[in-house]
Amino acid sequence: MDLSALHHANFKLLDDAVTEWSTLVRHLDQLQKDAENELHQAANKAAWTGVNAQVSKEFIGKTAEEFTDAHTQAKTIHGILADVCGELKGYQQQLVDAIEGGRKKNLRVIGYDGGFTVTTDAPPEGRAQEDQENKADITALRDEIQRILDKATESDSSANKVLKAIADQSQLGFSDASYTNRDEASEAIAQAEELAKLASKNPEDLTVEEFDRLNAGLKQYANDDLFAETFATTLGPQKTLEFWTGINDPNRGNYELGQRRLDQFDDLQRNLGMTLANATQSDSLTMTEWKRTMIDIGDKPLYSNSSGLMGFQVMSNLMRTGDYDDQFLKDYGTQLMATERKLTGNGEHANTAWQHMGMTPWLNRIGEDSGSDPLTGYLKGLSNSPDAATEFFNQQYISKDDPDNPFERDTDGDGKNGKVSLSNFQYLFEERDWPQETDSKGDDLHTGKNNLALALEAATTGHPAGELFTPDTPAHNEGQTQLFESIVSSIADDPERLTGSGYMSDSVGQITAEYLPDINRAMTDDADEDTNRLFPVAGSSASLNHRDVTALLVTIGQNPEAYAAVEVANKSYMANLMDYHMNPDLSDDNRYSKDTQFAIEQLAHGSGEISGTLAIGRQEAVAGPADEDDKAYDHSVAQWKNGVSGTIGLGIGVGATFIASPVGGAVAGGAASTVSSLVLEQLFQNAEGNAKDNAGGEMGEKWENGLDQNASYTEKAAEDAAKAHNRTDLVDMGIDEKARAAAQEGFRDAGVNVEYMAPHLKTDI
Repeated sequence: MDLSALHHANFKLLDDAVTEWSTLVRHLDQLQKDAENELHQAANKAAWTGVNAQVSKEFIGKTAEEFTDAHTQAKTIHGILADVCGELKGYQQQLVDAIEGGRKKNLRVIGYDGGFTVTTDAPPEGRAQEDQENKADITALRDEIQRILDKATESDSSANKVLKAIADQSQLGFSDASYTNRDEASEAIAQAEELAKLASKNPEDLTVEEFDRLNAGLKQYANDDLFAETFATTLGPQKTLEFWTGINDPNRGNYELGQRRLDQFDDLQRNLGMTLANATQSDSLTMTEWKRTMIDIGDKPLYSNSSGLMGFQVMSNLMRTGDYDDQFLKDYGTQLMATERKLTGNGEHANTAWQHMGMTPWLNRIGEDSGSDPLTGYLKGLSNSPDAATEFFNQQYISKDDPDNPFERDTDGDGKNGKVSLSNFQYLFEERDWPQETDSKGDDLHTGKNNLALALEAATTGHPAGELFTPDTPAHNEGQTQLFESIVSSIADDPERLTGSGYMSDSVGQITAEYLPDINRAMTDDADEDTNRLFPVAGSSASLNHRDVTALLVTIGQNPEAYAAVEVANKSYMANLMDYHMNPDLSDDNRYSKDTQFAIEQLAHGSGEISGTLAIGRQEAVAGPADEDDKAYDHSVAQWKNGVSGTIGLGIGVGATFIASPVGGAVAGGAASTVSSLVLEQLFQNAEGNAKDNAGGEMGEKWENGLDQNASYTEKAAEDAAKAHNRTDLVDMGIDEKARAAAQEGFRDAGVNVEYMAPHLKTDI
């Protein structure tokens, strides 16, 4: 900024802009509140079904988020504009005062294009002498003015840089980057540039003090949008990979660093991963190029003079934390699987290139696996990004028409094998030869397949693994239900795919819990699908058969955590449905039958069969090859009481397909929370008591106890739901007793169905 521009600046236009942005912020604040309260929350309470449950509800939620982001961005821009306007006015006044102070000392300030000069106010013929005699004052005034101009230039240019960076964050829509003033945003960018410079150093030259600055800075700013993008793009993809490898490679890194800070490498991995994940959410041109380049170098050796580590092996370990951009994850996964095909002969043999070798750097510091298999870290990243995970697993791995396809199966039961197409899910779950690693005790590690289960949980439920759904979780879409169908079919075809990897069962149990409406539909064996109204579903419904569902439940029942997830959800779902079908205000279009008693009996029967089938799986684990401690089951059920605190009655584990607050295909009444809570409290109390009982019962006794307790829960749910809706007519008809009898019948039918549908899953005693 030159002297004339600042000295004669007219700030009216900038003042007007600040005023207009202030007005816009106020209007957007009200629009944001309206969008949240009158649009978003109303949508979460609406009875969405069909396409509306999949598209409209999600669209409204995202629209409300855009209003929030618009308000955030406008508030940030207003703050920066007001900040820089005030600063420039201040610098202008300082300049005026400095010039006036010089005038009083007979000094003149003359501006010209590209600079200014200070001289005495004397006639030309005597000015040289006067300038020499007043050299000290001239120099002091010149330096003062230059400092003012430098500060004004920094204020103007940094505001320009920050505003452009914020605008570039999102090509479509608005950025959620939030800053109260220009200095705050400018400091974030400056810190990013400084830390990127440290990370780009030769790893062996990085000191302990610099490591600490880098680690602390990434932790502090990981969630700062401008910082994250600036850090990532300044460092660049190649240097990012070289930095993390160099830190962990004893042949390249600083020996002292490895000795004194090895215990903090896990924190650095988390902080770096969070920062990069945040950066990928930016749509700026520089970040778009960063993402493209990172994928391009994924299948290439990290160092040009070496055939060792590939880019994918390094980057995937940084994906274990944070929420990466969905499109980046999709594109990355496509190229990663193409590399897997190339290195395994389309899956015909193991991938020895990604097997950890003795001299290979330990790239993962979070957990015990080495990080040499990039699929392990990538799948953990997918577990935080449901939409990307769904698309990845449904993507084709190899076509049956590929001449180099090594996979053959008997698809039509004639005893002859033929080529088959495989999805990424089928390849990873059924066929891949996972690289083996051991922990410090010499036990096998299964991190890769465990992360596979977590990613499948996200892909089928629509929310990150390890979390329960929220009212904002959309109903299941076709991609999710298609994947669930594949999971059910695969486990039914070969249950050992799950029982042989029991560590995956907790995720599969959670998945199953969120598809209880679909499972109940399959178990009715209703050809004309009238029972769809008995088990209403919002969004897409999975197409399943009774035999496969029975096999799935028996298999899940053999793991305590999976058993608990489905059993707790089953009781909650049953209570919710009873509330729903006893509601006298239920429309005829949604009513399964005008005979409410019949509807309740059918619900009780279905719930009983699910519990009975799970109980058979539990028996199988206790008496069969798994040899699980029966008390572990009660303990797992009891543990759910802590995990679901505050969410009882919201359809625990059932997901957005059906929950008590009217989000799903069924609009449950306000009493559903109370009904569900009472039933679950009874379930938890019984589980806590059994878990403390050291006396193990015979299998027959356990079956009888399970039958009686399940009937008791169902009886209570029917009784409480009838009372909640003042259905004295149903109470007088003994609806609770009829529900109890139907539940017992369903529980017993489970034994018959397993005997005939899945006899291979039972151990002969």
